[in-house]
Amino acid sequence: MQECMPMSSRERVLAVLRGQRPDCVPWFGDLDYLATALIGRGQRPKGFKQSAAYLDWHRELRLGFYLQGYFPIRTMVENCRVTERQEGRDRIRRIETPHGTLQERWTWLPESFTEGPVEHLLKSAADLPAYRHWHAHTRYEPDYAFGEDRGRQIGDSGLHLAYLPKSPFMQLVALDAGIIATVDMLDDAPELLAETLEVVGRSHDAAAALAVAGPAEVLMIPENLSSESVGPVLFEKFMRPYQEKWTARIRAAGKFSCMHLDGTLRGLLRQECTVGFDFIESLTPAPVGDLAVEDWAGFCGDTPTVFWGGIPGAYFSPTVSDAEFERHTRAVLAVMRTEPRYVLGVADQVPPDGLESRLRRVAELVEECGAY
Repeated sequence: MQECMPMSSRERVLAVLRGQRPDCVPWFGDLDYLATALIGRGQRPKGFKQSAAYLDWHRELRLGFYLQGYFPIRTMVENCRVTERQEGRDRIRRIETPHGTLQERWTWLPESFTEGPVEHLLKSAADLPAYRHWHAHTRYEPDYAFGEDRGRQIGDSGLHLAYLPKSPFMQLVALDAGIIATVDMLDDAPELLAETLEVVGRSHDAAAALAVAGPAEVLMIPENLSSESVGPVLFEKFMRPYQEKWTARIRAAGKFSCMHLDGTLRGLLRQECTVGFDFIESLTPAPVGDLAVEDWAGFCGDTPTVFWGGIPGAYFSPTVSDAEFERHTRAVLAVMRTEPRYVLGVADQVPPDGLESRLRRVAELVEECGAY
């Protein structure tokens, strides 16, 4: 089999995003979750993820860097009182407005090195006036210092990516209300919800404009989608307009756009491929997801959108056998090397018990059998 020429991770991925053919399938992954666990165990220092050593780690693993999601903006709130405090493992944020008080509570889970919501900001339509007031009185200013430092650190290791805000609807679903309360509000107070989403949209547009003007070369709308919770009807009504507007503006700025779709794919992947994103990221295939890698292109039809993902995060855990890990990775590469419209990636993150030996093994397999 043809051996790969020594292109860098950055050269490989840029070739694919520009419709060209590199030497090998690009290999990229998100180590943020694994790094959080290593820091929590005392195996890496605090501040590791912001340091140049974090990029050196990716280089040592021969893993392309792209995702340390950050917002290149500073947020200021007027005519509201926002407080945050810790109670044991709980992080509590309270927002007091002239129209009522909002409160959320997130609990830290030390076993899994993550947190989850146990109380959302919005419980019902009665909270919408306060939520609308909060967003109407939120202001933004650019905060590019971290991005400028990070861009210099990345070098030829990969891409410099920053976040835009989510679409207003997904801000509710993913973070501020949850899908059940959001659907209840849609049923109970559709006009009030629509008016509120318009206000949130104007706020998010102001933040998005600053993100696009910043130093990042790739802008992500981090929707965190799964078609189990948001299907085509809600997508078309509430999300497509925001996504189409900002993919067009990102393209006009000479930058690349992407979105995060790491759940079930059949209900949304085809629709998202018509929005205008340069790539859709963190695609989780069967047997963890609901659509095999070999079916992605045929399912979506004639689209230039690049597919990014392919190895479920769980496959880097010892709960999956070495044999299955090897079989799956080779099978994915067999598909991805057929045409330069794929980036091999972790879907969605390497977990806290992820094995560095498997990250190294993927790099070996890319060199061995990832040539087009």
